Amino acid sequence: MNTSTMPPNLVNHDREEVGDRTDSQPLSDGRGSNPDSNTETETWELRLYIAGQTPRSIAAFANLTRLCEEHLPGRYQIEVIDLMENPQLAAGDQIVAIPTLIRRLPEPLRRIVGDLSNTERTLVGLQLRPAQSESRRV
Repeated sequence: MNTSTMPPNLVNHDREEVGDRTDSQPLSDGRGSNPDSNTETETWELRLYIAGQTPRSIAAFANLTRLCEEHLPGRYQIEVIDLMENPQLAAGDQIVAIPTLIRRLPEPLRRIVGDLSNTERTLVGLQLRPAQSESRRV
C-alpha cells in the first residue's frame, strides 16, 4: 500500500483571500497575465482543491506533479487547498466537486475535475496539447 502524502509545504490551510487576484496580490513572483507574454517562459499558477489525504487527492497531486515536471519543468507553482480544513474556500473558485484543478495563469482560467489520471484529457484541458479535431476521426 502506497503511503505517500503531499508535501506539507504545498498545503496552504491559512488562505483567506479567495477572490480574483489583482496585481497588488501576487501569488508568487508578481507576474500578471499579459497578452504579449511568452507562455514558454511564464510561470503557470495552478490551484488544486482536495478533501483530506484521500487516495483520489493523493493521486491528483501525484499526477499533476508528474505532468508539470514533464511539460512545464521549472515553470509552475502548485497551491493545494484542503477543503476538509477550510470548506469556506470552495466558494472563491466555485468548487462543486473534488479534486478540482484550477489553472489561474496563464489566462484564461481553466478547470479540470477528477484525479488527473487521464493524461491526454488533462493536457488538453490545460491547453498544453491541442484537442484532436473531428476531421481526423474516421
